[in-house]
Amino acid sequence: MPKSRVLVIDDEAAIRDSLRMTLEYEGYEFLGAATGQEGLALAEREAPDLVLLDVKMPGMDGIEVLERLRNMNDAVPVIVVSGHGTIQTAVEATKKGAFDFIEKPFASERVLVSLRNALDSRQLRDEVRTLKKAVEVRHQMIGESAGLKQIMAAIGRAAPTNATVLITGESGVGKELVARTIHRNSLRSRERFVQVNCAAIPEELIESELFGHEKGSFTGATEKQVGKFEQADRGTIFLDEVGDMSAKTQAKVLRVLQEGEVERLGSARTIKVDVRVIAATNKNLEEEIEKGHFREDLYFRLAVIPIHVPPLRERPEDVQLLVRHYMEYFSRENNVRPKRITQAALDALGRYRWKGNIRELRNTVERLNIMTSGEVIDIADLPESVRSPATWTAVTNAGSGGGGLTPPKPGSDADQAKAGTLREFKENAERMFLVGKLRENGWNISKTAEVIGTPRSNLYKKLEQYQISQESDG
Repeated sequence: MPKSRVLVIDDEAAIRDSLRMTLEYEGYEFLGAATGQEGLALAEREAPDLVLLDVKMPGMDGIEVLERLRNMNDAVPVIVVSGHGTIQTAVEATKKGAFDFIEKPFASERVLVSLRNALDSRQLRDEVRTLKKAVEVRHQMIGESAGLKQIMAAIGRAAPTNATVLITGESGVGKELVARTIHRNSLRSRERFVQVNCAAIPEELIESELFGHEKGSFTGATEKQVGKFEQADRGTIFLDEVGDMSAKTQAKVLRVLQEGEVERLGSARTIKVDVRVIAATNKNLEEEIEKGHFREDLYFRLAVIPIHVPPLRERPEDVQLLVRHYMEYFSRENNVRPKRITQAALDALGRYRWKGNIRELRNTVERLNIMTSGEVIDIADLPESVRSPATWTAVTNAGSGGGGLTPPKPGSDADQAKAGTLREFKENAERMFLVGKLRENGWNISKTAEVIGTPRSNLYKKLEQYQISQESDG
């Protein structure tokens, strides 16, 4: 492990020599400078891990040197020492960024304790910074599609405000990424981002999770618990799968939004909270309202800024960028050598419809990165479900003299003719019926669902089941 480098800037040679012996004996690397100017030059050239700085020196004094050091590199801790120490000097040095202030004459042990504390503090800051960068990479939004650009524009407008945001979209499209990006670019970015998956918490526990409880408020409540809303005070709370909350919980969340206060279970005392709420759901909340499953007043409170995240199949141009991003990410995460992926494999991944959206793509790439034995990922390494569409060869149209095979669209006359079972015949017929109705109604999903007498959510499921899209069937 490399030695920590300590730069001592002091005009007294005897003090520099004394500190050199102490520091080198303790395993530190010593750098010395007799003037402020010399010390600044050494700090720029040698990049020390810590600076011990005298206040009273001829020419440039220690306070001015401290200011310049902070401007040069604010991560390096500076311990100020002075033989003429006053409270005013100590306060000024601290205000300008000094880690500690020590009066001369000082005991070696006092210096070493302060030095160790300063280096430990720097290491912790560096680790936090590294972790934050890792989190940002993990939750980075990747893509160049028009749909993603619209989302980023909406995030840019929403982030600086305190308005509630409702993020909608299918499971796996990256709603959490949108929420985290909003928080990261908001005025609350230095405060906590608290995530709650409303669908994963049992109904009898969700109120306790969100609002907290007092000791003895119910069977099993052996300790007081602070709720998620209190934990997120001054920060952001992300209510994922908000459409799965019970009516009772919805009423309490509405109160938080309206009054800015929570009440723990078993307590009559209200607690003020300053929380920004971001919610997400893969349900159609307007339909849930019609069914009586979701409060309309809560919906309007949540959907001040609505952001819809389109499924991955509607932004195929993002697939290859996402694949490359996750290839690099999982190589680092799993400590494996980065693999290369062929263009043919990328093309096959780009054609696949990704029913599970980005979550499915991410899992697929991680599996390929770990399980592919060679250094190159090709079509043969892809899962069968991804690989099968690539067995068809695209050709130029007959008018330009091309030849070859193209796959018949599911539900076409060719499919009807080769239907071997009653079930296959029914599915092919249903697909043809749906495509016909969508064409008649200009591919308007809501209108088509109304015409054929089915809920819009059911029609979306059918489109997914039969891989129907305007691009391929329009």
